[in-house]
Amino acid sequence: MADVETQLNGRCLCGAVRFSATPKGGMHACHCEWCRRTSGGVSLSVDCGDTVEVEGPLTTYDSSDWAERQFCSACGSNLFWRLKAGGMAMVSVQAFDDPSAFAFDSEIYIDAKPANYAFAGDHTRMTGAEVEALYAGD
Repeated sequence: MADVETQLNGRCLCGAVRFSATPKGGMHACHCEWCRRTSGGVSLSVDCGDTVEVEGPLTTYDSSDWAERQFCSACGSNLFWRLKAGGMAMVSVQAFDDPSAFAFDSEIYIDAKPANYAFAGDHTRMTGAEVEALYAGD
């Protein structure tokens, strides 16, 4: 599993966007409607704080009052979810060169998860209201 101090590399599908980042902990699964719609399923990501260094053509989508999403302008790969206030950049696990480097840590928006799948194991599970209270300042 990835060490908290290890800088890892990744890229989009076409390779136009390349990045390096230092993950802070394990992988998170998000079940919110926005992540499901943009990823085509559950979104698996890892928090890299403000350590993400990016080269290449990104498009930013203003997805809420408090967050934005970024994707490759060339191939459309979903890469980053960022707090507008800074301090948190969730990077798509599958965009890293070695997506197996991350332990499964938590699920968020568990109350929005469709009934047709479930992740096994003992890990943190938070509702949408709990997540928004932490990050949106509610």
